[in-house]
Amino acid sequence: MSDSLSIFAAARDAGDAPGLRVGDRVYTFAQLADMTKRRLLELTPERRDGLPCRLEGANTLATLITLYALLEMRVPALLVHPRLTPPERTALALAAARAGPLAFPDAAAIIFTSGTTGEPRGAVLTRSGLAASAEASAANLGWQNDDAWLLCMPVARVGGLSIVTRCLAARRCAVLVPGFDAGLFPEWIANWRITLVSLVPTMLTRVFDAHPDWQAPSHLRCVVLGGATASSRLLRHAQDQRLPIVLTYGLTETTSQVVATPYAARFAPAECGAGIALRGIGIRVDAGRIEVRGPTLMAGYWNEAPLVAGAWVDTGDLGEFDPGGYLHVHSRREDLIVSGGENAYPAEVERTLEAFPGIAAAGVFGVPDEVWGQTVAAALVAEEYPPPDAALFDYVSRQLAPHKRPRHVCYLPRLPHGPSGKLDRRALAENPPLLRPLLPA
Repeated sequence: MSDSLSIFAAARDAGDAPGLRVGDRVYTFAQLADMTKRRLLELTPERRDGLPCRLEGANTLATLITLYALLEMRVPALLVHPRLTPPERTALALAAARAGPLAFPDAAAIIFTSGTTGEPRGAVLTRSGLAASAEASAANLGWQNDDAWLLCMPVARVGGLSIVTRCLAARRCAVLVPGFDAGLFPEWIANWRITLVSLVPTMLTRVFDAHPDWQAPSHLRCVVLGGATASSRLLRHAQDQRLPIVLTYGLTETTSQVVATPYAARFAPAECGAGIALRGIGIRVDAGRIEVRGPTLMAGYWNEAPLVAGAWVDTGDLGEFDPGGYLHVHSRREDLIVSGGENAYPAEVERTLEAFPGIAAAGVFGVPDEVWGQTVAAALVAEEYPPPDAALFDYVSRQLAPHKRPRHVCYLPRLPHGPSGKLDRRALAENPPLLRPLLPA
């Protein structure tokens, strides 16, 4: 097959095959290529050498056509999550301006993560990495001629982007919806004959909340479930309903999944932990920490030193292998809060809270939640008197994306600190103070 990530090559290979469904409209690869040609004429005059193209990652036809065009031009897409608040967009724009031209020639996309410090860092995903990730997924799931992969995750996140590139590489159909809707989900699966879908555990929980007795039709051959740890209760419910599930583990920096349930075990995934390493990817555990190497790794962070080819990369996550060789992930990287499959870094939330008048210090940590996996909580120290909850709620709603906003707060005379003088977030998480919901007026 010719260039796997070229929409023009896809049109030559499978021009009449369905490449994208948006609602009731189906576009062939030939039609998508024609639309991309027109978009290229609009993009070419505005390009500047060495700089990525900022792309609002909303789940729209226009977004995907622009993405196809940028892949064709070999210009990296700087993906911006549509739910970012204006202050978060400003922080991302400043980080991009400081980074300057991109020094990675194979760059295909940049997705910003906040890092442990809360400062935005642009993970540079490569064209070869996206292609290798698509091949690794296909080696486990395989492809069928009638496959249609529902894209209800944000294109601006690696989980959504990977669906686009997997379907493009395989010359199969992606089914685009603007966003996830638990109420409509069974209807989408049935009416559009969805065979593959990617979800985070919160999404599947909401589907079962809305449709407790839902059983998937026989043409749905796999639900790829990742982004956070799925509860045993959710997996039991899914198994009772005979829902085929492949659990996955991965990071933005590894271009999505690196470990997954073997496809043959999709009706009993809980027995396989997070799964086994996908083809071509190395996984090891050193002193309890999960390390990865292989062709799907990012090139590095924008404006930082590139990763050394072939080197092991410490994910910061903790885990172990069982006697059967399955990886079990015990906790995600230190301090990280995963809420509804989205990452929230305490340091970023703490800085935002401490900028609010009346708050002298903030300690942010995650608390378990049956639906979201975790939610953000904050222990606060007031300068004199605690500010009104309604004012604080309004402030964080304007400053932070929904998954980063504290759902619960409390006030303490002082925050716990370790021997080095650093905030002891672990102490807060392991012995949480008395929290109350942070509510609007």
